[in-house]
Amino acid sequence: MAQRIEGKTVSESLRATIRTETEAFRKETGVTPGLAVIIVGDDPASAVYVRNKHKACGEVGMYSEVHTLPQDTAEDTLLALIDRLNQDTKIHGILVQLPLPKQISEEHVIAAIDPRKDVDAFHPVNVGHIMLGDYHFLPCTPAGVMELLRFYNIPVSGKNCVVVGRSNIVGKPQAMLLLEQNGTVTICHSRTTDLAAHTLRADILVVAVGKPNFITGDMVKEGAVVIDVGINRKADGKLTGDVDYASVEPKASFITPVPGGVGPMTITMLLKNTLTAARVACGVFSQK
Repeated sequence: MAQRIEGKTVSESLRATIRTETEAFRKETGVTPGLAVIIVGDDPASAVYVRNKHKACGEVGMYSEVHTLPQDTAEDTLLALIDRLNQDTKIHGILVQLPLPKQISEEHVIAAIDPRKDVDAFHPVNVGHIMLGDYHFLPCTPAGVMELLRFYNIPVSGKNCVVVGRSNIVGKPQAMLLLEQNGTVTICHSRTTDLAAHTLRADILVVAVGKPNFITGDMVKEGAVVIDVGINRKADGKLTGDVDYASVEPKASFITPVPGGVGPMTITMLLKNTLTAARVACGVFSQK
């Protein structure tokens, strides 16, 4: 039977450290790390995420502000707000909640954020730094996965690592982080032929495809570490991951539940990035 990787436990431990480091930073510099979150429209899920981010900042002693814009906001209006926040010295991190309404280009918005304040690490400059292994920030979900592996003393070096999913937000950066830790990485996706042939070789399997119960027990080898990034809402309102927990759990050595696995880590890593951005702005943090 697999050991459950409890994201809430890891997240609470990290947040305690971030709270202590934030207080020490404020005493050293007189600066309170600040995060600005922008939400466009009234998507219920996005609204919940934004409230949670605002609350989390307060819990670790950070300043935060939320800018709520109507669904019909023009792209130029949003870009003007980002430009103002880029110049605001009390704001060290800027996050625009995705998805955006169809009249606004996500590409334009991401490119408009000052890379030094891009705490989502989506800006092309930061993506390039991640490719080089020379970065300030990491995308929050992949960084959270790496923290989970570290907390549970799961070695990556020399392991066969398979990432199912190739999104810019999770799949691609996840592969780069596993590679940086000397994993041997395979990226699979919707057009991969004979997916099971790849997943069955995985010592560490990370799944982020957005399809409920997509990975089943017959696709996982005995003793694999299985990280389920997916979060899907079923017809009955309950949440489920991309991994069929019931059939995979008996074969895995470690497994993340959904909910309660990777999910709690994402906002925690956002807090870590915001503190890093404040340190960079004050000149007390060098590039990795």
